[in-house]
Amino acid sequence: MAKGLLKATANVSAMTLISRVLGFVRDMVIARLFGAGNAADAFFVAFKIPNLLRRITAEGAFSQAFVPVLSEARSRGDEGEVHHLIERVAGTLFGILSLVTIIGVIAAPLLILAFAPGFVGVDGKFDLAVALLRVTFPYILLISLSALAGAVLNSYGRFAVPALMPVFLNLSLIGCALWLSPLLDEPVMALAWGVFLGGVLQLVLQFPALRSLGLLRRPRWGWRDSGVRRVLALMLPVIFGASVSQINLLLNTIIASFMITGSVSWLYYSDRLVELPLGMIGVALGTVILPSLSRSAAQRSPEEFSQTLDWGMRWAMLIGMPATVGLMLLSGPLLATLFYYGEFSRHDLQMSTYSLITYSFGLLSFMQVKVLAPGFYARQDTRTPVRFALVAIAVNMGFNLAVVVPMILLDVTAPHAALALATSVAGYVNVWQLYRSLRRDGVFLPAPGWRRLLGQLAVANGVMATVLVLAVPGLDQWAGWGALQRALHLGLWVVVAMAVYVIALRLAGIDLPELLGRRKQA
Repeated sequence: MAKGLLKATANVSAMTLISRVLGFVRDMVIARLFGAGNAADAFFVAFKIPNLLRRITAEGAFSQAFVPVLSEARSRGDEGEVHHLIERVAGTLFGILSLVTIIGVIAAPLLILAFAPGFVGVDGKFDLAVALLRVTFPYILLISLSALAGAVLNSYGRFAVPALMPVFLNLSLIGCALWLSPLLDEPVMALAWGVFLGGVLQLVLQFPALRSLGLLRRPRWGWRDSGVRRVLALMLPVIFGASVSQINLLLNTIIASFMITGSVSWLYYSDRLVELPLGMIGVALGTVILPSLSRSAAQRSPEEFSQTLDWGMRWAMLIGMPATVGLMLLSGPLLATLFYYGEFSRHDLQMSTYSLITYSFGLLSFMQVKVLAPGFYARQDTRTPVRFALVAIAVNMGFNLAVVVPMILLDVTAPHAALALATSVAGYVNVWQLYRSLRRDGVFLPAPGWRRLLGQLAVANGVMATVLVLAVPGLDQWAGWGALQRALHLGLWVVVAMAVYVIALRLAGIDLPELLGRRKQA
């Protein structure tokens, strides 16, 4: 089991890496052309709204609700039932989201007013955001249908194609930014059309893989179908349980819209860097283990279910801890190397560094949520995570009211960084609740050796952190270098940090093959 999961995770991570690298190229292009001014702020909000809905309905609620139901249908061995389910779910999803898209386009001014009220009356910022949102909003329909195609492929063990699809969104945005924006009266509108085109590509480019499996079915409306009803019933509570961090980020955007110009953009650039390890490891692990957990639940194999969760958590700890430490300590160099060009100023660099440090603090929790939440969804328990999500949201907003709002009123420097910290704190609250519930219900029984493992990881990460703190040049020196010099130094220190971490793991007594469950399979 472990070898198969490891291979699938590696494949998804490799595809995700390609996408994330292109994503950084995309953001470098946007930073160079638009910086962190009004146009950039307006686009990031107009993109964040459908992107948030995408992460909730596509990556989160839909996938987590649909895969267990599809896996259960497949376990009965009736391909006709599987085809029927796919057709009815696809048709119903298309119908519902088409209506949502029409409403979203018409109500764009109300959505911007709700999600970025601070834009009102700021040099045409509000009207620009509305125009951008009307082009980007149909992305939610396109990407949700793409998520349906990806969920079907994942259930059949085809992970690479769905994981590669975000590449085409990034290519579309890069192309439109470079070649379409100079042709438009409002250059930033090119980015909105890039989002729309990217959604089309992510959907249609999965059709060949579906056709090869005989699963490219014609959508049919099926609101009253029992399978569709089950998916929808599971989906509604998962909207909160799977997407708490995204809801927190959107709440942060609302508050950030009242801060000085650039705050929304600084948070965006910081979040993008956190998304790299989260996508490569956290999302990849969640994507790979959900079908396995769903099969174990359908076959009533609690031991295998628990072993899969344990394997996922060990992977998340092994890579999540150094990723968190490295991202915090190399935040300035990373941002300088990727974005400190053109319209992206030295002030933008410093402000983005503050928020990246506080976002990075929560990275490990975001990864663990991706592993633990499928432990509920695979058993079709979507209600329990809802309670935990609401508590985490309350913690996030409580922190904002107690800390961030007074910082804004007192004109304290960088209140946007405290917004990011609130999201991180809420993430750990969510992890603790998920873990405690799985243990209390006897669903997850950690394998022996966790206490020793955590001590060894703490030592290895402490050694790596010490090396980085003592040896990496300061941000002022980094910002003074040219692009090539920054890139070479960043590559050097990333390699050094990884080497130090691996060596420290060995010296601490960690046997990686045994830890990852490969030796037992040999």
